[in-house]
Formats: sequence, C-alpha cells, structure tokens
Amino acid sequence: MDDAPPADRIDTRVSRLLGVRYPIVQAPMGWIARAQLASAVSNAGGLGIIETSSGELDAVRDEIRKMRDLTDRPFGVNIAQLFVTDPGIVDFVVEQGVKFVTTSAGDPRKYTAQLKAAGLTVFHVVPSLGTALKAIAAGVDGLVVEGGEGGGFKNPLDVATMVLLPLVCSKVDVPVIAAGGICDGPSMAAAFALGAEGVQMGSRMVSAAESPVHDNWKRAILAAAETDTVFLNRFSRPGLRALRTQRSTALERQEHVGMDVFARAKELYFGGDMEAAIALGGQVVGRIEAVKPVAHIIAETVAGFHATVARLAAIDGGS
Repeated sequence: MDDAPPADRIDTRVSRLLGVRYPIVQAPMGWIARAQLASAVSNAGGLGIIETSSGELDAVRDEIRKMRDLTDRPFGVNIAQLFVTDPGIVDFVVEQGVKFVTTSAGDPRKYTAQLKAAGLTVFHVVPSLGTALKAIAAGVDGLVVEGGEGGGFKNPLDVATMVLLPLVCSKVDVPVIAAGGICDGPSMAAAFALGAEGVQMGSRMVSAAESPVHDNWKRAILAAAETDTVFLNRFSRPGLRALRTQRSTALERQEHVGMDVFARAKELYFGGDMEAAIALGGQVVGRIEAVKPVAHIIAETVAGFHATVARLAAIDGGS
C-alpha cells in the first residue's frame, strides 16, 4: 500500500483496491507494456500493467522480475484472451505473485472464477453494457469501460466513452476505470463526472519518454490530428483503431484485415518502419503535443484533475 499522506491521494474504491496513490492505470499494450514503462507508472503513483498479448511468456516472466527490481509499488498483469495460446495462462499469472489482473478481448466467464479462487482482484475490459453485465455476473471486482475512440482492439459496434461510461455506471455497483479519450486532468475529471473512479491511459503512455517504441511512432502521435486514426474491420472482427498511415489507410476499406498485419510489428514498434505493420492508437492522439516522462504526465494529470474539479465546484448555479 502506498504510504503517501492522505491529502496527496485521490481516494476512490479503485485506488484502494489497487493500493495506489492515484487511480491512473497504464493500458496493457503488446510488447510496449513491459517493465521500463510499467515501473515508471507505478513509481509515479499509478498502476503499471504488464502485457501478455505478445504471447512471449518467457519474456513476460523476465519483465515481471525486472518490475520487482525497478519498483516496490503495486502493479498488475493483463490477460488478453484473444491472444492466449497457453492453456495454463491463469497458473502462469498466479505464479508471478501479482494481486491485480485485467482480462480483455474475450468472455469474462472464461478465467474470472479461477483468478478469484487464487485470491486475485479482477477487472474485465468491456465495450458495451451487455458485456459489462456479463462480467458482473461472472464475479469480477470491477470494470474497465472502454469507449470506441480508444486505440487498439475494439468492438466493431463501437460506442464513445461519453455514452458508454455513464450508461454502464448507472447499471452497476462495482468500481469502474474509464478508458478511451483520456490523456490529462480535465479528461480524467470528465470521466469521474460520468461515474468512473479511475482512468486508463494508452496512447498517452505510448508517447511517454519511457515508452520503448521507436521515436518515429512518438513523432507520428505528436503530428496527428484528432481525425488521424482509422477503424479497421468495421464489419468484421476484431475491430482495430490505429494511426493513419499509408498502409492503414489502404486497409481501411478492406472487408477483413487479418492478424497477419502484425507479422512485422517489431519492425514498426522498435525499428521505426511505420508501414511495416499498424500502429495502434486512439483519437486522443490529436491532443498529445509533447513527449514527457511518465512522472510528469501523472503529476500534470493529477494537478489538472484537482484544478478542474475545483473550477466546477466554484461555479455558482444561481448566477
């Protein structure tokens, strides 16, 4: 548990469950959400997440070891069900000694009971009210409610955070982490106004100084307008939101884009060839203007959150 003074915390059910100072979670992006980035998030008072979607479980195990060298703060692991190839994935996660896991890209009933029986706190990522209710019935501790403007793997029937978040929050009693379109204090405050008790950031963390991706990707984020993402597989599955490049623009009108589009992903992620694969990213890239250290991102987010809440509280409704 973080030992910061109470006045320095944002105290919600999410921060208490996760044992963190600020209920700010880093998204579990394949190959990116590893110790270098995740430890910076945990050390700054948020919650770093280690990915398993790369399928490289030996490397993931090493990254978790590195996490324990780099931080004594809480962190979590994600199980992206779409990419699970090891039938022992739950045992693998439990063996790592983590206490918090998010599950995503699949049926919440598949792993929740097994994870809960092992004593883990489980949040499931949901893109719709129906999925949220299914997750609640499966026994999750909380939800990550992810709007369709966010980057990465999406429900083709996407719903924006502004609609989805208050809808889900009006129908459930568990704590909710909002995802999609969040990159700073005002957007975090907006999520709280709609019922969230925590936020998750993806694109903002991809652009962070500690993010391991090539500088070409970070520069592409900084150069992007709010319209510079594409939605692939609109009438197929899985839906994907990515940065607009020559390749992704050409793929946008295809009936189906297969996962072979990631065959050369590392050449993009770490080699900087922006046409080798697709660079996942959300519409919020249009609001990201600088590469900053994670500690600065989180500190500015918290300060902006408090300033926004104070400004709203000062509004005199009678004037």
